[in-house]
Amino acid sequence: MPGPVSSRLPDFPWDKLTAYAATARRHPDGIVDLSVGTPVDGTPEVAQVALREAADSPGYPTTVGIPGVRQAAVDWLARRHGVTGLGADAVLPVVGSKELIASLPTHLGVGAGDLIVYPELAYPTYEVGAALAGARALATDSLTAVGPEVPRILWLNSPSNPTGRVLPVEHLKKVVDWARERGTLLISDECYIECSWEQDHSPVSVLHPSVCGDSHEGILAVHSLSKRSNLAGYRCAFVAGDPAVIGELLAVRKNLGLMLPGPQQHAMAAALADDKHADEQHARYAVRRAKLRDALVHAGFGIDHSEASLYLWSTRGENCWDTVARLAELGILVAPGDFYGPAGSDHVRVAFTATDERIDAAVARLTA
Repeated sequence: MPGPVSSRLPDFPWDKLTAYAATARRHPDGIVDLSVGTPVDGTPEVAQVALREAADSPGYPTTVGIPGVRQAAVDWLARRHGVTGLGADAVLPVVGSKELIASLPTHLGVGAGDLIVYPELAYPTYEVGAALAGARALATDSLTAVGPEVPRILWLNSPSNPTGRVLPVEHLKKVVDWARERGTLLISDECYIECSWEQDHSPVSVLHPSVCGDSHEGILAVHSLSKRSNLAGYRCAFVAGDPAVIGELLAVRKNLGLMLPGPQQHAMAAALADDKHADEQHARYAVRRAKLRDALVHAGFGIDHSEASLYLWSTRGENCWDTVARLAELGILVAPGDFYGPAGSDHVRVAFTATDERIDAAVARLTA
């Protein structure tokens, strides 16, 4: 009898923060939790209205999604990110991007003996997806390090979680060409694409014609409304790209009953069609980011990359757990860099998704 699936998975990283969270909570003014990038601001009214209006939803939703939500994704990618040549048949709504990332290798038939490559510093779910499929995983930013073997899947993440690094168009194009030459499926996790803070480092989708030409063959892009639209609780996300791969995912997911609830599909369509709330949220984060960045620099931190995403990739030139402990004494909880790979061992990831009041509290403690 095979062993439990959980035995193949890495430990859940945040369980290791329990003691440090307890220390931070003992601060007289309470904890400032900057360890997880969860939205704290209100869900936009346009999404709430759409959800309420679609609340009478007695029938099963379809896995492929209502036409309106798929078209809204196509229109948003074109309007905000210059993606052309994409049809509604090249979009699939999913129940949050994390579920998709973890399950996609298995759903596409990746298995024992296959190789999945993902960034050297990365969101842990790429590794989880490989482990669930029984595939081998390689964490590297170097295509040369892959050697002669042909990976089944190559993950990109730009803007990066945790570093906030943005990959330039020239690099993305090189990776697309490399993957196409080998028949490797290239998947770009672009969930932070609208969380950009520096004009010289604006994120570009791997589906943009400057990157992939006039074809999306062999390419997928993953997008989420959790960050852009404060819809983490709605679990609204989608994957877009090569229609043949989207069709294969659809065929498998239909058999598994994986479908985004109908009311959420309507909410997602409404949120994608509305840019005003996203721009307002972006402005809120920009203020919080600037305050926190200045305070960290004042406290002796260096900030690396961080040109996009919702985090400041910060270092004091010491082991990340020493930094976590120091900040916990100030009542500030952050994520240690080695959660994302050994290369992050001297950094911490500091989220600026807390309320204005909690960001101000962190700033006061860092600059005291």
